[in-house]
Amino acid sequence: MRKTLYIFSLFVLSLCFAACTSHPDVPSAAKSVGKLPQIYPDYCNVTVPCNIAPLNFMLPNEIYDECVARITTPDGNSQTYGDGHKVIIPEDEWHDILAASSGKDITVEVWGKKGNEWYAFNKFNITVSADSIDEYISYRLIEPSYLIYDYMEIAQRNISNFEESTIFNNKVACDKAKGQCINCHSYQNYRTDNMLFHVRVTNGGTIFVNDGELSKVDLKRDNTISAGVYPSWHPTEKLVAFSTNTTRQMMHTINKNKAEIFDLASDLILYDITKNEVSIVSADTTRLEVFPTWSPDGKYLYYCSTLSDTTKANISSNYRNVQYNLYRRAFDVKTHQFGDEELIYDAVSKNRSISLPRVSPDGRHIIFAESGYGCFNIWHHDADIQMIDIPTTTSSENMNQTNSLSLLNSKDYAESYPTWSSNGKWIMCASRRDDGNYSRVYISYFDGKKAHKAFELPQSDPEHNSLRLKSYNRPEFMVEPVKHTISEFKNVVEKE
Repeated sequence: MRKTLYIFSLFVLSLCFAACTSHPDVPSAAKSVGKLPQIYPDYCNVTVPCNIAPLNFMLPNEIYDECVARITTPDGNSQTYGDGHKVIIPEDEWHDILAASSGKDITVEVWGKKGNEWYAFNKFNITVSADSIDEYISYRLIEPSYLIYDYMEIAQRNISNFEESTIFNNKVACDKAKGQCINCHSYQNYRTDNMLFHVRVTNGGTIFVNDGELSKVDLKRDNTISAGVYPSWHPTEKLVAFSTNTTRQMMHTINKNKAEIFDLASDLILYDITKNEVSIVSADTTRLEVFPTWSPDGKYLYYCSTLSDTTKANISSNYRNVQYNLYRRAFDVKTHQFGDEELIYDAVSKNRSISLPRVSPDGRHIIFAESGYGCFNIWHHDADIQMIDIPTTTSSENMNQTNSLSLLNSKDYAESYPTWSSNGKWIMCASRRDDGNYSRVYISYFDGKKAHKAFELPQSDPEHNSLRLKSYNRPEFMVEPVKHTISEFKNVVEKE
């Protein structure tokens, strides 16, 4: 009922915005502020795709009563927008603006009214890249909880507009007090005919879509630590690499990093979907191995690894000493055999630790989250997204050289869950930069050398994320929506 009311409220708000959109007059007289406007979300001087949803924004309502913006395209045509302290741009008009500005800059002028006085801010540009972005993304919506959870869902969003729908939630197939967790949605080559997500606790198992057919699989075997955890689809074969983990969590009372999530043990496995077989990639008891990810040609499996010197007895004092490097193993597609371990990026030598690596679609770069320690750093304030060029040899002098992603990252808050768009032009991540508590989706243009200033996922109401008390977890690009309904997934989840 609460979820239904929330969706209905958003629907009513969107209708109100559509009905109330106006083209106000520009103030005839205004005092110059001499600086950029403090708009939320911050879209000043960002680069956006040519097919993104309208960049609606607002001035702080505790300061300004009204806001007017004039948007001018490169051909000199302009239009004004403003409704109270918000700027809401109709979708059809916005996409006309994008079409007229592809590869060029939009100029935005903003005025704010405080009391009876109008104030003029400095102009800023929005660069419209000719490079499009994948039309869909998906993410898990969950309260930033620690030990307990209530309602959660895996949702998908069309980011060329504001359409959002639920792929699956943890209430339709669970009425037990102990609850149900759903996580780790993953796709083969950005498509949804081959995909998966995990269901844990009540009705637990991994839900696969295999060439459009649904099934539920228990990936736990007698010789594995656990069922499959963090997944990565092979780009061409019906294979999925997983880590297997014994995971624990602890809370801090003083440390600003509120929670620690760590492994007592972890290995890598390979699941053959066609044969329903699990094989061991690595089961070295002296090491922790986690977050597998394939190269786009399927010839290498990358992953994070560290020495396993952590136990239940010493984790509370030793957790800061657990640091992960980036490794890879060559993979023979015909035999399904893996080669020896190769060190690709030595983060430990820099007193750092990495997690969640992703290889660019052209196979030239790897992005990952990096912080001072650990492998689950979405709560680590020093966590940033970093990038390396894939070395042509493991003895490369540039093995530890990261590329500049300073305009993607915030200064004081965590960035994590990085991923590439299918054309390699856009990097998406989850960031807590807005308030330190909720992770939200940010997107940055990558021009082949550096990342541009990140912008927050647009919403129909710029207050949407402030009112939605949910974190966006594991954002993933998709070139198409999930085709199966919640009811179809429910029927499979409820099976033994």
